[in-house]
Amino acid sequence: MKGATFGEVFAVKEFRVLFGSFALLVGGDVIKMLALSVLVYARTGSPGLSAAAYMAGWLPYILGGLFLLSLADRMRPRALMVAGELIRAVTCLLLAFAGLPVWVMLALVLVTGLFSPVFLAARMAMLPEVLPGDGFVLGRSMLNLASASAQIVGLAVGGAVLAVTGAPGGLAATAGLSLLAAVVLRAGLPDRPARGAAGAGAVRETLRVNRRLLADGRVRGLLLAQWLPCVFLAGAEAMVVPYLGGQGQAGVVLAAAAAGMAAGQFVVGRFAAPPMRERLALPLAVLLGVPWLGFALWPGIGWASVLAAVATAGLSYQLGLQRRFVEAVPEEVRGQAFGLQSSGLMTGQAAGAALVGALGEVIAPGHAIAVAGGAGVVVALALTRALLPPSAPAVASGGLRRGARRSRGG
Repeated sequence: MKGATFGEVFAVKEFRVLFGSFALLVGGDVIKMLALSVLVYARTGSPGLSAAAYMAGWLPYILGGLFLLSLADRMRPRALMVAGELIRAVTCLLLAFAGLPVWVMLALVLVTGLFSPVFLAARMAMLPEVLPGDGFVLGRSMLNLASASAQIVGLAVGGAVLAVTGAPGGLAATAGLSLLAAVVLRAGLPDRPARGAAGAGAVRETLRVNRRLLADGRVRGLLLAQWLPCVFLAGAEAMVVPYLGGQGQAGVVLAAAAAGMAAGQFVVGRFAAPPMRERLALPLAVLLGVPWLGFALWPGIGWASVLAAVATAGLSYQLGLQRRFVEAVPEEVRGQAFGLQSSGLMTGQAAGAALVGALGEVIAPGHAIAVAGGAGVVVALALTRALLPPSAPAVASGGLRRGARRSRGG
């Protein structure tokens, strides 16, 4: 699909199935974690346990990404994705109606969530199979658009459902969305064979392939380039609520951030040719941090929303890395590579929120946001070699060497 367009990508039936089921997954997960947080708070009255319930969806990515990702290449992808939706549906129904103690509810979310990175990896690894060439990059852009839109809709719908039916109704709604996604995937996708052959145990194989991927300098650089700038973005976003004094205005700023992400993905994916997308990766990664520096001036909600939207538009830098990442990883472990990418991203976001949150205990929230933005800029510049396309680093480094010689000579 050289020089593909959004219309041509969406005309592919398998992609439409992946797109629709992914939107259902993201929207359902937003409703699920919101409802679970409300349910735990209603049962315990503990803000800490409520926050832990909301974060419980992120934590399993650490262990699942470390020990189980090889399953994404050793099992048939359609069956794996359908199984993921069915497990999510059963989990939500148990949480809603089984009357489980809070500690059992949290344990259930954590245990079943261990396989979430495997299910997501199977989905993402199928994308370059149905969308070869530049179509894959546009497909990722459209999935990112679906994610941003589903988060906004999920928060709005979830709030309405919770107001009418309470937390059990929200969890039941997520179960319904998961069952619908399972039907869509089963009916709409071909039953492709597994990419890799069964060999050693899943844990041993996952550890072996993770070491193999991280030992490759090219793959490692691309992974770090996709992980590290987002660490500080997540940290900045985590401080928006305390910055606004815990008021509902934070939702406006976070919605603007989601809208900015969607706009950046659309503009770069639609209007930038493939070589231009790769050249834009570095400046867009820098843009991810720069606007947050403005929070040192304590902007009001209007300017805070603008700054957040401009910053998250920089997330489109990742589109310039996707083609190179697919080419860098062997096809037989592509599922695990995408899973490692997603798991590292989720883990990094959780770490970023925790680190900047701890900083916010020491300095003012606006200053903590600005520090996170500055750290994001520094990290992006440190990753210049990985962010620039292959031909660019040699030119850039050559220019730096010539500049250094002139400086010493002066």
